Amino acid sequence: MNEIVIILVVSFGLLLALNVPVAVAIALATLLSVVAAGGDATYIVANKLANGVDSFALLAIPFFILSGNLMGRGGIARRLMNFASVLVGWVPGGLAYVNTLTCMLFGSISGSAAAAVSSVGGFMIPEMTRKGYPREFSVALTTTSATTGLIIPPSNIMIVYSVAAGRVSIAALFLAGILPGLLVGLALMGVCLLRALRGRLVAGEKLPIQGQTTGQRLLSAGLLVWRGFAQAFLSLLLVVMVMGGILSGFCTATEAAAVAVVYSFFLAVVYYREVTLSEIPALLLQTGVTTAIVMLLIGASAGMSWLLASEDIPQTASQSLLQLSENPVILLLTINLLLLVVGMFMDMTPAVLIFTPIFLPVMQRIGALWQLSEAEVAIHFGIMIITNLCIGLCTPPVGSCLFIGCSVGNTSIAKLTPSLVPLVAAMVLALLVISFWPDLVLLVPGWFGQPR
Repeated sequence: MNEIVIILVVSFGLLLALNVPVAVAIALATLLSVVAAGGDATYIVANKLANGVDSFALLAIPFFILSGNLMGRGGIARRLMNFASVLVGWVPGGLAYVNTLTCMLFGSISGSAAAAVSSVGGFMIPEMTRKGYPREFSVALTTTSATTGLIIPPSNIMIVYSVAAGRVSIAALFLAGILPGLLVGLALMGVCLLRALRGRLVAGEKLPIQGQTTGQRLLSAGLLVWRGFAQAFLSLLLVVMVMGGILSGFCTATEAAAVAVVYSFFLAVVYYREVTLSEIPALLLQTGVTTAIVMLLIGASAGMSWLLASEDIPQTASQSLLQLSENPVILLLTINLLLLVVGMFMDMTPAVLIFTPIFLPVMQRIGALWQLSEAEVAIHFGIMIITNLCIGLCTPPVGSCLFIGCSVGNTSIAKLTPSLVPLVAAMVLALLVISFWPDLVLLVPGWFGQPR
């Protein structure tokens, strides 16, 4: 490791230890390293920051953020919860499954794990606590379940990965995330099932099913499911519109995101009338602030990625990993372990931009052994790295969803840890399945002729 990289790593670590915001820490560390290298630091860093956000695909991010904000305030989460309650609320530990399923549905619609934690957790955690569920378990379940929305499309972080990996189909990434996202959700439900079988979760909610004969009761149950679906249909239709528009070639991801904003505005303001016109400026301000943070992270990370590339760090790191072993199992386990550690200390956006060029060449070598094309490997690794970093959102010391969950649930990380550990372990188990079974990731894209 040369002097420039040492300065970069040490300065970045010190700035993080001083609680400097991640984007600022990345930019300052890059600036100091360029100064040490004798370059025109101000010009280079500013140029790389500007070029880092100069991408048409990234225009989708503010639209999806605004759409998620409108959905979060527009009563969407409650309608999805009612639908989930009809589907799974009647089984033992039913509210736990309702929580997970609602987070999956809302997260996929809003594309934001943080929005899912705050919106779903705002009413599910108090409701579960009132019905006798342990508060810490309710908070831990909401925190982990909310991250599935980053794997199930549409997802902002997939757009960021597409830019980082270079010419990776956003449509293929969206499709590839469906089954892995469902797998993570089912893994979390599996933990709930084990707790229910041990009698540690309360009984499910009784559905108001009427009728004397079996046929009448089935008809009554079917009507309840239909009513719940009808309430949630317009919300669920957003995903169909976004994915359908992209897959049909009718619009790009950016244009589909703009359509999502118009549709979300119609639902929240005109149809459901749960967001007033006077609230729109505040939502736009919130969207602008969030977008600025994300874009600053992307720009600063692009500068650091350029510096690392100029020092041949991606190539050196890839060669070191390949020298470690030629065994795909060992390489995959090593990459996953490193990414899990990265996720604990770094936000998703810079982690994707910085570590994709480092690990993707190694994954290409593994993919060649599995007889996968370069495009297929890039898609498989995209879902793998996103799943890894989703786990980091639930773990200290930087996990944003963890802190939001603790705030919403009025508890502490120390109290939450015993309930959080088995849920995170289930996510890690799902991650291993995703990592070692690429066909699971590539199955749905293959149905639609992706990747191309």
